[in-house]
Amino acid sequence: MEALINFILQFGDLNKQQIDFLLSKVETLEFKKNDYLSEAGKVPRYVAFVLEGVFRFCYYNNKSEEITNYFVDEGNFVVDNERFESQIVASEYVQAVTDCKVLAFNKKDWDEISDTIVGWEMMKAKMVKKCLTLAMERRSPLVSEDATTRYLSFIEAFPNLINRIPLSYVASYLGVTQQSLSRIRRNIR
Repeated sequence: MEALINFILQFGDLNKQQIDFLLSKVETLEFKKNDYLSEAGKVPRYVAFVLEGVFRFCYYNNKSEEITNYFVDEGNFVVDNERFESQIVASEYVQAVTDCKVLAFNKKDWDEISDTIVGWEMMKAKMVKKCLTLAMERRSPLVSEDATTRYLSFIEAFPNLINRIPLSYVASYLGVTQQSLSRIRRNIR
């Protein structure tokens, strides 16, 4: 709980009563490896703060190939925010890559926090902006670089993930085959 509160307090001030109210709305959930926090074709049910583990955002392209779009690890919120807020059907999956433990808010409680805590909307907007900026910083250079540079950028952006997630997900994220990724890894050792 402390990690969640410390994260939130980066974006504004809350008094003890507001913190207690916020914490009264959160539930601890656990996801086993490969479970889904959110699924394509369904309305996302939670916004969650990751205490332990790694999630990935993924989708299937028109060739039915699974594409990993992004990773979220400890100390960050994980949510398909636009679809969660609008309560519309998601177009991608949010899947546990490892066993995960989160502090989760359902839509009703998340809205109740906004209705009760003065300034929460502004804090929430700042949190979303930080998460989106981080996502773009971690993702955008991957588009125009060669595969080796993309891999090195991945290691720099996600230093704690390389030994925690399957290489097939890393390859998918980088837009290379698993064989190519193995070759790249051999060449830079």
